[in-house]
Formats: sequence, C-alpha cells, structure tokens
Amino acid sequence: MAAAQVLRSEWTKIRSVASTVWTLSLAVVVTIALGMLISALTKSQFEQMPLRERLSFDPTVISFAGMTLGQLAMIVFGVLVVSNEYSTGMIRVSLAAVPQRGTFLFGKIAVAGVLALAVGMVTSFAAFFLGQAMLGSLGTGIGEPGVLRAVLGGGLYMALIAMFSMGVAAMLRSPLLSLGILMPFFFLISNILGNVDATKKVGRFLPDQAGSRIMQVVPVLDDDTPYGPWGGLGIMALWVIAALLGGYALLKRRDAQ
Repeated sequence: MAAAQVLRSEWTKIRSVASTVWTLSLAVVVTIALGMLISALTKSQFEQMPLRERLSFDPTVISFAGMTLGQLAMIVFGVLVVSNEYSTGMIRVSLAAVPQRGTFLFGKIAVAGVLALAVGMVTSFAAFFLGQAMLGSLGTGIGEPGVLRAVLGGGLYMALIAMFSMGVAAMLRSPLLSLGILMPFFFLISNILGNVDATKKVGRFLPDQAGSRIMQVVPVLDDDTPYGPWGGLGIMALWVIAALLGGYALLKRRDAQ
C-alpha cells in the first residue's frame, strides 16, 4: 500500500473512533478551563503571596497551569491511537494490508502527531490569551521577550507527550498496561523525582520535567538547571525518538496479536 493510502487509512481510523476524538476535546477543555481558573485565583491572591514568589512570578506559566491535567488526556489519546487495534484484534487486518511495519507504524504516528500538534497549538494559544485576560494587570503580552516561544512551545509539548505515549503503547500493546505505567509516571513519580532534593538532578532530565521548561519565561530564583528552554524540549524530543524506535523494533520482531 502506498504511503498516501496508509495516511488516509490512519486518518479514517482516528476520525471514526469516538474515544480518540473525546480525549482530544477533553485535553483542550481541561487545559483552558483550569488555566483560566488558576489565573483568576492567582490574581485575587497575588498580594498575599510570599515576596519570593512575587519576584519570580511568571504570568505565562500561570496560564498553562491546566497543562498538567491536559497532558493526561493527550497521553490517553496517544495510547488509544496505537493500542486500540491490538485490543480489538484489528492489528492483524492492518498488518495484512500494510506488511511494511515501519510504514504502518510511522504512518499512524505521522497522522496522530500532526493532529496532536494542531490541537496542542490551538489549546496553547487559547490558554495563554484567556489566562492573561483573567490575570488582568498582572498579565503579559504575546510580543514580550520569550512569550511567543513559550506559547509555541506549549503546543509542541502537548504533541510530544502524545507521541511519547504512542511509542510506549507500541512497545506494550495493552492500553491498560500503557496507561497504568504512563499515568502514575507523569502525574506522580516525575513530580516527586523532580522536587525532592536527593533526586532533583535526575528528575530534571525526565521528558515532562525537561520539556515543560519551554513554557517558562521568567527564570526561577536560584535555578541551577543546566539547560535552557530549547535544550529542555530537545531532551524531551530524544525521549520521544527513543520510545518510537523502541516501539518500531518490537513491532518488527513480534507477531501481530
């Protein structure tokens, strides 16, 4: 099957499965709504914040406060895109139609990745502008130094989270196992490792900890992170590449089941 036909086929699969559409919609709504709520609460409590927090206050990051939950929806999307075919048994039909397994997997990743990027960009820009509206006089503008980079980076971050999840799902094949590992990893383990002094130097190189630096405009006081915003996104991209290559290597070696 030609590459163009594979891409059309994968687009049809994604579009026709309600769960993938709903997870993308949830990522948009949760990220924007929670970002607006946290921005509004921050404005009302700003004068009561400790001086240290006010000195390093980053209005751009505040508008992305909903990204923590929004990324969980992107993880679910990435996992479902790949593992749905295994759970339904459709993987046998798909690989019979596209025996070139690299073409099959990377066609799926290309379509889902572009869709995740488009949704991520819309979400990031909407979360920024609506969050700044909630912050009012505490807000910043898209033309301020580093802000456009942070907003574009927010969209890239969401797409990379989805693609990393696709790679993990390709390796594990089971949606329950994939989500059972990814959800606690990003929601709990990564935060613990990134905030405990004993493990902070290791935690900062995890995909979400490194990638989220792209959304930071105002440096945190006494921050000794050895990379900048784009360096952090680069580290995250390396994690994504490793996951996708791992998924491809295992797909080539295993039977379709």
